This record gives sequence, structure tokens and C-alpha cells, in this order.
Amino acid sequence: MDWVERAARLRQWTRSGVRAPHKPLLLLYALSRFQQDSDGALRYSAVEEDLGRLLAEYGPGNRTTPAYPFHHLVSDGVWEVRTERGPGSPGSGVGELRATGAAGRLAPELRAALRREPSLLGRMARVLLDLHFPPSLHGELCEAVGLALEEAEAGPAAAARRQRDRRMREMVLTAYEYRCAFCGYDGRIGAVPVGLEAAHVRWWAFDGPDDVENGLCLCSLHHKLFDKGVLGLGEGHRILVSQSFVGRSAAAREHVIALAGRPVIGPQPGVRPVAADHRSWHTGQVFQGSPRPA
Repeated sequence: MDWVERAARLRQWTRSGVRAPHKPLLLLYALSRFQQDSDGALRYSAVEEDLGRLLAEYGPGNRTTPAYPFHHLVSDGVWEVRTERGPGSPGSGVGELRATGAAGRLAPELRAALRREPSLLGRMARVLLDLHFPPSLHGELCEAVGLALEEAEAGPAAAARRQRDRRMREMVLTAYEYRCAFCGYDGRIGAVPVGLEAAHVRWWAFDGPDDVENGLCLCSLHHKLFDKGVLGLGEGHRILVSQSFVGRSAAAREHVIALAGRPVIGPQPGVRPVAADHRSWHTGQVFQGSPRPA
């Protein structure tokens, strides 16, 4: 049984690029807890708050209960649920999961495979991260779930992953003349730009292409805020700032809040700006809440 392939093929509700990272987040969390205690089970009432926080921070704007993946992940063969009455999940109702003392953990066969081959955990985690989240969030997401990620990956699993175009970064930075499209930052050490990154507007994990019409040159700060939904791209290629963002310092006001309504800087003449469908995907799937008025 190829557990990495199973992780890559989690059954999810999908439609036109809509994000549904509920099962991947639960599986990452479960792998982390296995790493800490390979025999422990996760009682729903004890982990509900943790899972809810992960969904709120790394899921799309439309909130849902962690009860949904807790119940439905069983169907993928990587997870089991037991209650005080015995094996089997009582359903996806929050009240039932709490009242029956429902507890979940990785399927017995998967736990045995992870004990035989410790590097399997890292490979499964890596494919979940690659398929569902942008690279800028991988490190902090591992920290959020408490996962110490193994670096080893299986050759077949690595070969099966869609390969990125390594030219993407240079194409996007050149198109925006090595300036952050949001703030104009253009730092270098000698001739080498520092703190500038090529951000995918529609995430690569959700079929976002490696081309300039799906890219923005952003400084490290604004790239992270863009991927977290604090910042977005609105009509007329003007910057959106979420009303949910709170920052009382002068730095937060200057570097984030003051961006609301500003036009994007670039790209240079002759280069097409971000395509409308990619911009709309980001606004619907990543941007958090309503935009602040300009």
C-alpha cells in the first residue's frame, strides 16, 4: 500500500479551484501527534479547539467545523474513529462527537508502516504541504501543528509531483523591475536582490500556472501577508487590506493599513498584469473578510 499516494489523493469537495484543506490539515496534525506519541488517540473534545484554530488560519474564508474532517477522513483509509460505544464514527455532528467521547487516530496499518519506516512520515507531510499550501507557509504551518518535518522523500513520490518552472521567479522579478508591487521596496546586496520574492496569485497547489500573469513581485513581508489573506488584489489592480487585520503600531499602519486602495506598482510596459481569473480566485479563496475603504 502506497501511503504517500493515499495522502496525495484525499477525497475532497472540489469545484472550480475552491479550497478544501480540512482533511489535509487534520492529517498533518495527526502525523505530528503520532510523532510525539505513536500510541495516543485524539479525543475530539480535546483537539477541537486546535483544529478549529488551524482551519481558521489556514483554511478559506468560509468557516466550517473541525467535526467535518474528523468524521470524513475515515473514508480515505488513513484514519479511524472510535467512541465509548466501540469502533466507528457517530457522524459529523459536533454534539454527537463530543457526547460519545469520539477519539480518532491514524489507521492501524498506517501506524505500523510509520513505525517500520520513520521517513514515511516526512514524505506524507511533504506531499500534503506541496499539494495544498504555498511554500511560503510550509515552515510556519509545520510549527502550527507541531510537526518536526523529516527531509527524506521517496524517489517515486518526488517524481510524481508536478514540477515548478524555476524561471518563474526571475520572470516575475524582471517584469516588476525588482520592486515590490505593493510598497516599492527594491533592496539589494551588490547586484543581488534581497527580500524580494515571486508570489503566485492563484496558488501553485491549485493549478496556478508559473507565468507572469499569475505572479507578483513582493517583498517578504507583503508576500506572507498576501498568502495569509491580509492583503489582496482588487478591481483596477488596487491593493486590498482586510478589515480583520489589526495593527496599532506606526509600522503596521504605514506598511499595511496605508496600502488600502493604492494601485499596484508595475509591471513594466509591455507586460500583462495579473489575469482577472487568478485575481478573482485569490479574492474568493484566500483574502480574509471585507476590504478596508481606501
